[in-house]
Amino acid sequence: MPEIYISTDVETDGPIPGPHSMLSLGSAAYTADKQLLGSFSVNLETLPGASGHPDTMEWWQSQPQAWAACRSDLQPPESALPAYLAWIESLPGKPVFVGYPVTFDFLFVYWYLIRFAGRSPFSHSGLDIKTYAMAMLKRPYRDSSKAQMPREWFDPLPHTHVAVDDAIAQGALFCNMLQANLGR
Repeated sequence: MPEIYISTDVETDGPIPGPHSMLSLGSAAYTADKQLLGSFSVNLETLPGASGHPDTMEWWQSQPQAWAACRSDLQPPESALPAYLAWIESLPGKPVFVGYPVTFDFLFVYWYLIRFAGRSPFSHSGLDIKTYAMAMLKRPYRDSSKAQMPREWFDPLPHTHVAVDDAIAQGALFCNMLQANLGR
């Protein structure tokens, strides 16, 4: 069964799930040869009793368009996360979570999947784009950010802080890196 790379981005109102909420979830499913199989996008109602972290909410004040985008057409997590799980399981391959940074996005997605869908199709693993770049570039981790990556790894796609837009762009970046690495 081929691997399907599920590039995922989340927008949140704080650093951890529970006290804070995932506001938006966007995923783009790619094959290794960069075929975009589809995407999933949902804006979520906030968790009962949760509140925005002051630092995160201050950042959101500087992003009014992205804030407006992630606060429209809200769905309850109780229905959105089972639909997300069903979308992933409908894909023609074994899902691999891909993020930038994976530690942040995976934390929220895994927590929400377990809480609202009862399980995660990703098990306990996710692939971090920056770590992959570190290995490819043979540089220290902190010297492997997007600013230090070769320009040919990037497609001309926007970074909007709209979760699905960013997931599509990061998925294309990962596939370009994968092809460059496998082509060596």
